[in-house]
Amino acid sequence: MSTQDSGRDDPRFRQIESIGEYLGSDLARTHGITKREQAAGLDPDQIQREHDQLMHDGYIILHGLVSADELQLLRDTSAPYLDKMGRNSFEGERTQRIYGVPEKLRAADRFIEHPHILAHLDRLLMPNYLLSQAQVVNILDGSPAQPLHIDDGFYPWPRPRPALSAATVFALDDFTDNNGATVAIPGSHAWGEERLPGDDDICVKAIMPAGSAILFLGNLWHGGGANYSAQSRLAITAQYCEPWVRTQENYFLSVSRETAANVSETLRSMLGYSIHPPFMGMVEGMHPKRKLDIHG
Repeated sequence: MSTQDSGRDDPRFRQIESIGEYLGSDLARTHGITKREQAAGLDPDQIQREHDQLMHDGYIILHGLVSADELQLLRDTSAPYLDKMGRNSFEGERTQRIYGVPEKLRAADRFIEHPHILAHLDRLLMPNYLLSQAQVVNILDGSPAQPLHIDDGFYPWPRPRPALSAATVFALDDFTDNNGATVAIPGSHAWGEERLPGDDDICVKAIMPAGSAILFLGNLWHGGGANYSAQSRLAITAQYCEPWVRTQENYFLSVSRETAANVSETLRSMLGYSIHPPFMGMVEGMHPKRKLDIHG
């Protein structure tokens, strides 16, 4: 019997009939695509209405997503890391940022993988979408507005096009008219390459109480607002991207294997311990979770 025939008798062997079948298949046996169910209590009709608004305006504001205790825990655990200012006008010379959030702040997990947000991401992005980056952002008094920008503009795919990413900004403090609330231009996610924000474009501010979030598409023009309130404005932002594009933050270096093994299955998948079929993300031909000391 030939070596080839012997391989075909192996129960692990799979006959692939076409390249289309190969590219469209989840070949993992033990660690298949992570399936996320819609959180209990979420009304599918409500999520659809919100989704329709999101696709029309490019953003939605969702109220009352996290409790006062969850807000306070993240404020308290973030405080020791808020010791550096931004390095340029985009980061904000009067803005403090915490990078490497998934490694440093377990209290941030609730915000990054909030079920209401995941319900929308499941409609926007392909399975096993990734966390592109997460930051805690503290805009101090006297900070000018951040330049308007789109989050996925660095991907070389001309607009208009579908969004390749989506993002949240959760208010850890109340977002008010003058303390740095996120600013966005409704409908700008549909603009082409040639159109840039101008003086005639109407901007809206995400004025919302602490515990709320603005969710927006990665090709929406937006930015952090100016803060002249005499107080700081704290938030956490997370960006998510399609599983086949490169993430902004390299979590294989910033998140230890021990941490990756102990976070939730959802967050672990978003950190890159997942596969975009048939093999994007593999390690030595296998699922990356095999490199962690976990089971299941």
